[in-house]
Amino acid sequence: MKGILRVGLAILAVSVILLIINAQLNKGHIGSGKGSITVYNWGEYIDPDLLKQFEKETGIKVIYETFDSNEAMMAKIEQGGTSYDISVPSEYMVEIMGEKDLLLPIDYSKIPNIKNIAPYFLNLPFDPENKYSIPYFWGTLGVAFNPKLLDGQTFESWDNLWDPSLNQQIILVDSAREAIGMGLNSLGYSLNSTDLDQLHEAAKKLEKLSPNVKAIVGDEVTQLMVNNEAAVALTWSGQAADMMDENEDIDYIVPKEGSNLWFDNMVIPRTATNIEGAHEFINFMLDAEIAAQNADYVGYSTPNVAAMDLMDPEVTGDERFYPDEETREHLEVYKNLGLEMLGHYNDLFLEFKMKK
Repeated sequence: MKGILRVGLAILAVSVILLIINAQLNKGHIGSGKGSITVYNWGEYIDPDLLKQFEKETGIKVIYETFDSNEAMMAKIEQGGTSYDISVPSEYMVEIMGEKDLLLPIDYSKIPNIKNIAPYFLNLPFDPENKYSIPYFWGTLGVAFNPKLLDGQTFESWDNLWDPSLNQQIILVDSAREAIGMGLNSLGYSLNSTDLDQLHEAAKKLEKLSPNVKAIVGDEVTQLMVNNEAAVALTWSGQAADMMDENEDIDYIVPKEGSNLWFDNMVIPRTATNIEGAHEFINFMLDAEIAAQNADYVGYSTPNVAAMDLMDPEVTGDERFYPDEETREHLEVYKNLGLEMLGHYNDLFLEFKMKK
């Protein structure tokens, strides 16, 4: 009997010790900014050295996961299986996630480095007063091309992509809003159109592009262009910058009819368990030197004006990647079109891919 009692007391003592340890860990995780944070970001969208630096400076371990589409990211956060502390949705997805109550408000008393963000990139329609989001990177959608593989073609207009001489020379990004949007823009329509007649007209025009389309891919577009396996790509400005770094023959342009002006943003999902650490991470990423290093690594345009002062003027002065405000006025930001309308975009794009 005494033996049983001793065993019981030992188990009780161990249980109490474990409870104390767990409480201390939780205290550090949630209250003091220590413990860990889980960051959910696009692939190859941060300098890995900065994650190590953040860990060293704060004592907060970073668990880093990636996603390949806004929709996949939101679905996983909605499911709630993983407690993400930071995510990086695009502008229209910030609006959707806010409406779905999937985001926590930003406590700006903990983000003094917000002063480094240019006013132009704040208080945009998808998140007035930046209640939930802080700008991370921005850019455009356009055409990357290699003049040495072409017979003098230029791409001042979207219609240039339909030139028969480009047979099997074009790579498209695997995204409905971008592909259908290109068709809409080429017809003079808004890339946020909800007119079904316009959408079907854009899809029919896209079908006529099929002979020129070599492939519809994701991140592989960069290496295909760098390796001269394709001459032209519908792509984002940051991907184009990566291509140009590795192949000096490649150029980039936004066609005159207009295109997409996009913004990716740091947010704190409602699943966050280390809210203090999430704020520390955001403020760290907004530091001028950190943001400059990150922009140099990623290749996309930074909204951080303090960082731009530390970067190569040839980069920040390149209007292909840092278009002036007047030029930006002719571009469109994606709007939240609602699930039903987005379904029309996706269906039309899927039909195009199946016929390709």
